[in-house]
Parts: sequence; structure tokens; C-alpha cells
Amino acid sequence: MAYKWTDDLLTGSTQIDNEHKELIKAINDLLEACSKGKGRAELEKTVKFLSSYTKTHFAHEEVLQIKSKYPDYNNHKKHHQHFIYTVENINKKLLENGPSIVLVGEINSKVANWIINHIKKEDVKVAEHIRNNSK
Repeated sequence: MAYKWTDDLLTGSTQIDNEHKELIKAINDLLEACSKGKGRAELEKTVKFLSSYTKTHFAHEEVLQIKSKYPDYNNHKKHHQHFIYTVENINKKLLENGPSIVLVGEINSKVANWIINHIKKEDVKVAEHIRNNSK
């Protein structure tokens, strides 16, 4: 089941929203490959992308939080660090055991769901803070 971009995922920052869309696209590309029986082949590409891109994306978000003096910055950063650890752990399993349907499942359950929930619960608070403090 592909993840759909919906208005409740919008933060109001074009850069952040576009980066979120790229993350969701990567997950959807993996799920699409799985539906065609090519998930294992796509897994390495997806994990490499997520490992690299999330670090860049989180750095962008954190700069915005620092600039706007976001009061929950330290906690938000911990969420990001936990996610990076999760992706690195999946990558470690991939390198040790090779691609598997279990790892595809982990991407779907631990990564995709985390991204969606994080945007809806945490990133929208950051966006609201930035909007309220830029007036």
C-alpha cells in the first residue's frame, strides 16, 4: 500500500515539504518494487538513500529550528537521532544478511510509519512555531 501525500503533512516550508515528499517517494518506490517481486533488489538502494538523505533533511530542519529558537529543539533532535539509528540498524542487517522480505517489512513499519507520524506530530509543531514567530 503506497503512502499518499495529504494536506495534513504540509508544514508550510516548501523546502521541508519537498524533502518530505522525497522520503515518501523512496518508500513508495520500494513498495512498488515489492509489488512486482523486485523488492529485494530495490532494498539496498532505498536504505542507502534513506541513510544519506535523512541526515541532510534533518540538518535542514534543525537549522530552521535553531534560527527560530524552537523551544523543543533538543527533544526533536533526539527523535531524529533515534530515526538515524533505526536506519543504520537496518543497513547493518542488510550488510550482514543481505536483502530480505523481513527488512522490507522493517522499512515499511519502522521507517515509513515513523516518517508519517513524525511529520504529523512533531514537524507541524515546528512549522507552527516558525509561522507564529515570523509575524
